[in-house]
Amino acid sequence: MKTKYSILLIFLLGLFYPLRAQQNQEINWLTWEELDRALEENPKPVFIFFHAEWCAYCKKIEREIFTKEKVIEKLNKKYYAVEMDVETEDTIHFDGQKFSNIQSKTKRNGVHQLPLLLASRKNIPFSLPVTLIFDKDFRLQTRVFEYYTTKKLLQLL
Repeated sequence: MKTKYSILLIFLLGLFYPLRAQQNQEINWLTWEELDRALEENPKPVFIFFHAEWCAYCKKIEREIFTKEKVIEKLNKKYYAVEMDVETEDTIHFDGQKFSNIQSKTKRNGVHQLPLLLASRKNIPFSLPVTLIFDKDFRLQTRVFEYYTTKKLLQLL
């Protein structure tokens, strides 16, 4: 009798294991340095997501959008993806240049040079969340300065 239950248990585990493995899928986020090398070796479009710890809509995108299987699959297959906390104090080397957070020395929530360079708008204070999509030649295609749904993101991609 024990053998019957053991076989049944193994069978059921085998059925549900692939579902569990799929749920653990994540976006393959690259660092800026990894992106730099990847673009040299094999150019493809780039997806950049700027966020901060205090940004509620950023957290909501991370929790509700970046966990969807279709989004993960599309980003991992078609794009290089980079996410960045805009308040990081790390020095970043990208495209032969060095970028840092010089505002952190004078402002409480100083914004790093990279998001300021790539995601600022004329006469509008810097705000989050920000999503940028570049083509394979790193030419800007789309900038989104608000929360979006899974459907909207998939349309943009």
